Amino acid sequence: MAIKKQYLKSKPVCKVTFSLPAEEANKVAVVGDFNNWNPKKGSLKKLKNGTFKGTLDLPTENTFEFRYLVDDYYLNDTEADRFQWNDYAGTENAVLEV
Repeated sequence: MAIKKQYLKSKPVCKVTFSLPAEEANKVAVVGDFNNWNPKKGSLKKLKNGTFKGTLDLPTENTFEFRYLVDDYYLNDTEADRFQWNDYAGTENAVLEV
C-alpha cells in the first residue's frame, strides 16, 4: 500500500496517488469523503504487476476519511496519516490530511 502526495504550486490542489497490491482482486476502488463513498468515482486501474493505482486531485487544507473497496471488502491503508473511528461502520477509517 502506498499514498503519494504531490502539491501543485499553481493552485490549492494536491494530486494524491493511491496504490494497492491486490493481484487476486477483480476490482479496487478508493472511496471516501472526497467522492461521497462512491466506488464508481474512485475506481483504480489494475497494472500488469497486479497493483491497482489511481490519482485524485484533492483540495488542500482538508482532511478526508477513506477506505479501499477490494471486490466486496473494505480495507484501510496502513500508510494513512491517521485513523478515525466511524460509528456508522463500526470500525476505523483511514484518514488523509492534505
